[in-house]
Amino acid sequence: MSQRNQFIMAARAELGTVEGPKDNETKYGAFTKANFAPWCGSFVMWCAHQVGLKIPNVVSTTTGASKFQGTGAWSNPETAKPKPGDLAFFDFAEGGNPVDHVGIVVKDNGDGTVTTIEGNTSGDAKKSTSERNGGEVVQKIRAYKANNKKKLKPFIVGFGSPKFKD
Repeated sequence: MSQRNQFIMAARAELGTVEGPKDNETKYGAFTKANFAPWCGSFVMWCAHQVGLKIPNVVSTTTGASKFQGTGAWSNPETAKPKPGDLAFFDFAEGGNPVDHVGIVVKDNGDGTVTTIEGNTSGDAKKSTSERNGGEVVQKIRAYKANNKKKLKPFIVGFGSPKFKD
């Protein structure tokens, strides 16, 4: 099995994991030495480590996005052709950090959206929990193009492409 597929499988195996008992307490945060902090980036780093994938540190999502941009492994939503295993970087908050969340692309749905697996997001959009600090590992459909068939708001600001061994 390719490293790209192993990375996605490592993330998929964590679906449904919930933080706790304390806020933002996870094995992912403990792994990155960032326990009790928002853990979407720690989740991605933990999954990468499970399969021997070397990626820029994305515990700080803003810094992680900058590292991908600095190595030429970045694509903007307008021109992106996201592949499974790419990292999707999000901006949910108005103001503040330009990148405040990260997830793993499972597939490009071909309609301006991608299916992702994300740590520390909300499992139920009807609950008043946060998309960027919701406390669970969840599979989501996210828009990256404004003109997408599902009419979702595009929060993805870009994609980072890891260098897989395959």
